[in-house]
Amino acid sequence: MGRKRKSKPPQKASKGNSKKIEPVIINFLSQNAGRGYQIKQILKSIGVRDSKSKALVTEAIFRLEDKGVIKKLRNGAFTMEVDLTTLVATIDSVNARFAYAVLDGPEETTDVWISVNDLNGALDDDKVKIIIKPGKHGKHREGKVVEILERNRGEFVGKLEMSTRYGFVVPDFKKMFHDIYVRYEDLNGAKHNDKVIVKITQWPDRNKKPEGIITRVLGKAGEHNAEIHSIIAEFGLPLEFPEGLEAEAETISDKITAKEIAKRKDFRKVPTFTIDPVDAKDFDDALSIKSLANGNTEVGVHIADVTHYVQLETALEKEAVERATSVYLVDRTIPMLPERLSNGLCSLRPEEEKLTFSAVFELDDEGEIKKEWFGRTIIYSDRRFAYEDAQERLENQEGDYFEEITALDVLAKKLRGKRFNNGAVNFETVEVKFKLDEKGIPLGVIPKERKDAHMLIEEFMLLANKRVAEFIYNKYKQANPLTFVYRSHDNPDPEKLETFSNFARRFGHQMDFEKKGVSKSLNGLITNIEGTPEQNVLQQLAIRTMAKAKYTTEPKGHFGLAFPHYTHFTSPIRRYPDMMVHRLLQHYLDGGKSTDKVTYEELCVHASSREKRAADAERASIKYKQVQFMSIVEQKAFDGIVSGVTEWGVYVEITETKCEGMVRISDMDDDFYEYDEQNYRIIGRRNKRMISLGDEVLVRVKATDIDRRTIDLIFTEEDE
Repeated sequence: MGRKRKSKPPQKASKGNSKKIEPVIINFLSQNAGRGYQIKQILKSIGVRDSKSKALVTEAIFRLEDKGVIKKLRNGAFTMEVDLTTLVATIDSVNARFAYAVLDGPEETTDVWISVNDLNGALDDDKVKIIIKPGKHGKHREGKVVEILERNRGEFVGKLEMSTRYGFVVPDFKKMFHDIYVRYEDLNGAKHNDKVIVKITQWPDRNKKPEGIITRVLGKAGEHNAEIHSIIAEFGLPLEFPEGLEAEAETISDKITAKEIAKRKDFRKVPTFTIDPVDAKDFDDALSIKSLANGNTEVGVHIADVTHYVQLETALEKEAVERATSVYLVDRTIPMLPERLSNGLCSLRPEEEKLTFSAVFELDDEGEIKKEWFGRTIIYSDRRFAYEDAQERLENQEGDYFEEITALDVLAKKLRGKRFNNGAVNFETVEVKFKLDEKGIPLGVIPKERKDAHMLIEEFMLLANKRVAEFIYNKYKQANPLTFVYRSHDNPDPEKLETFSNFARRFGHQMDFEKKGVSKSLNGLITNIEGTPEQNVLQQLAIRTMAKAKYTTEPKGHFGLAFPHYTHFTSPIRRYPDMMVHRLLQHYLDGGKSTDKVTYEELCVHASSREKRAADAERASIKYKQVQFMSIVEQKAFDGIVSGVTEWGVYVEITETKCEGMVRISDMDDDFYEYDEQNYRIIGRRNKRMISLGDEVLVRVKATDIDRRTIDLIFTEEDE
């Protein structure tokens, strides 16, 4: 949520005028709204011992009753009147002591603070009803859960630890703060130190721990497959397709009939090829290029025609909706579609005729669009290039199709230049991949390179996505706006920009959003930090400052790309929104009327949620491999850069491996360090040593925790 959150310390009654004690009484009864307390109970609870103070508190209680602030019950107890108006919210657990309730509805902007004692057994991301506690509050209103409407998850992944007669599962999920008790008869064969899935049979409440039964044993904790399966289960990803689905896919014919070809524009004789990662198996997109007599160039962006094969109301369609996206973990892909489709029928493999949905552009030498056409096509891919192959042709200017690839590269650079001139933000973070042995043990961390061949493909995919969105938006937009699926990216929040500007200033970079504008300021910064130690840290912080892109039927723009309208058209093998876009585009090309907006908006919300789940799972798998790699590397000192400073520790990104760990304040025994929140640093009380965001440091690995996916570091002075 990006906000500093602090729990409130308990208040105590103080001696003196009884009016000064009123807020203490109000606070106590507010914290326990709805319950009645005798005067003796109130005195004891607020810590009053001596007779003089007791008299003052008693006087204050009766005065509050006279004012109507508190109410006296028939049995002589006193209580705080409760507003029983309930609000619907989602729980956001912060730590084992408290959580926040994020209220539903766009008009609700302030979260509600809830003590663990008032959660009523609610866990992170549960949907609940709450009441607001009466009385004065601090920065946040305080509330209490009165009803749990919907549990976010009924199963947890964790490590089983055994006692003599029972076990308990320590959950992997960082926001689950309860261990789960498992009776001996409910272990289902699981043994000590196994990674397991446990199903909750009794939810926690004020006095009870959660209980559960083990439904699946994933393997021994720390083993590669057990840990990857744990991540899959933790995020609710499917391990396999439903029974019969792959058999259904196998029944789809791979024959392309003359009747089907007659419906399509034929590109089989136009030079066409794919450019993808060397280990890719599914090829969503291909490019064709042809020189025209007028001196212009025709570029075809050809996309797998998935919706020709996956029909509405089929089991394949329903599963594609449910998954909504493929998920790419460090060692495997969890595909949206069965292999028969993703790697076979729909994959634009070389030297095979394939059905496609295309965006075709006539471009002049400056990359200006002179004509465009959208529709269904048939292609023949002449060649499959890996990015490295295409890059060789660009650099060496030789090899098959080097002239075509070079011509596309020249146009792509024109398109890219115009995009940045229009205000696109040049976010390019350093991504890593792992070299794994046959057992999944990481042998090395390799930064992914982005060269001209990558950007060539990216630019034409962006062009197709942009122009499809603008084509639909501009079609009948006045008389009858058409329901469509857009990819939107809101402008960044001004407060977050200011916070980021302060971060950047710590590294010596000045930003002026008012004079230069947001996009130019960010691009200037990104250019200035290229090749510097702080590059990755600042780029990651800049991305966190931006709003999250999402799918929506609202025709909003895309801030990061500086496009008035944008969609996803180019990856239907791995993204369900692209399938929706294909169907809607063809429907409107055929003259169809606008479709039901509510239905498509629901699908957009679902797809955005599934996209976030996939991204979280992918990050978790990368973090797991980073932790594993750092646990087995030579015990040496590593150069790093301080990527975050908190009151409990200093986060350091290791320059060589891009792995992030934490130096705990409690491990810094050379002095007592105090947290300077305003300046993003800690300062030694005696030696005045300062450690600030962006500092270059030397660290060693102290400990790693595979279960929690954490790396503990310690500062060191030299590489011994």
